[in-house]
Amino acid sequence: MMRMKNQAAPTKGPEGFEYFYSQMWGQRWPSLKDSFTKKEEKAYRRNIWFEGDFIDSDEIIAGVYANGEVSENQQIKSHYIMDAASVIVARNLNPTPGSKVLDMCAAPGGKSLVLFEEMQGKGHLVLNELSRNRKERLRRVISEYVPEEMRDVIDIRGFDGNKYGLNLKDEFDFVLLDAPCSGERHTLNDQKYLNMWSKKRTKNLAATQYSLLCSALLTLKSGGEVLYSTCSISSLENDEVIAKVLKKRADQVELVQELNTFGFGEKTEYGTIFLPDAKGEIGPLYMCKLRKK
Repeated sequence: MMRMKNQAAPTKGPEGFEYFYSQMWGQRWPSLKDSFTKKEEKAYRRNIWFEGDFIDSDEIIAGVYANGEVSENQQIKSHYIMDAASVIVARNLNPTPGSKVLDMCAAPGGKSLVLFEEMQGKGHLVLNELSRNRKERLRRVISEYVPEEMRDVIDIRGFDGNKYGLNLKDEFDFVLLDAPCSGERHTLNDQKYLNMWSKKRTKNLAATQYSLLCSALLTLKSGGEVLYSTCSISSLENDEVIAKVLKKRADQVELVQELNTFGFGEKTEYGTIFLPDAKGEIGPLYMCKLRKK
């Protein structure tokens, strides 16, 4: 984007959005932007607790398919429709059966279902969602996909995620923090939100994300792990949040390098980002894993 000499760069609205991300992504921005306006590719993830006949085909990763139908038996549904990148992110937390796990910003619940399956339904899974409406949606998802007799190990709460670090220190073995973010794909496709966009907002979100990540680290036991993710493409909300944590809490946390991307995604300085203009057309989604010393 060409600008007249001494003309201030736009920081708000559609022009500010375009300038900010074109500066960040350079020559790739047009293809990335175009991919955001195309139909979002969703996948059918099998529900391992479902018993009955079901239809799916064209496996993307284990248990996740490009095509399918959602079947129901008397209790639960056969498939949960979600972005394949979200499945990859949740699986990378890799919680063990019998562990105590926190999904700090859990709604709508697709990643929570993946965590519960990784735990083999054993342990204690705390699903937190501050928004009342989103929490009710989360509750419905659990009732639609988890057999009733297995739900006693799932605890749905509605607290500010920052409270966990203050009030429940050294409590959890694993934490998933899918943090509130700019969600540029949604912003670009909704004129109201595009008009409301500002550079200040992405900076404010980065501050919120840092605070929540610090809370997640505090609520972890020593040796525990947190998987940080956003659906943002802003480096302010991704690698720069991680860089700040690693700098300010170097004596408390370390970067976990060994992530399984299932052949998708691109390496960033600290994590991996999945982008819809690349292989598989999944994402956008960023992930990075940290371990508490």
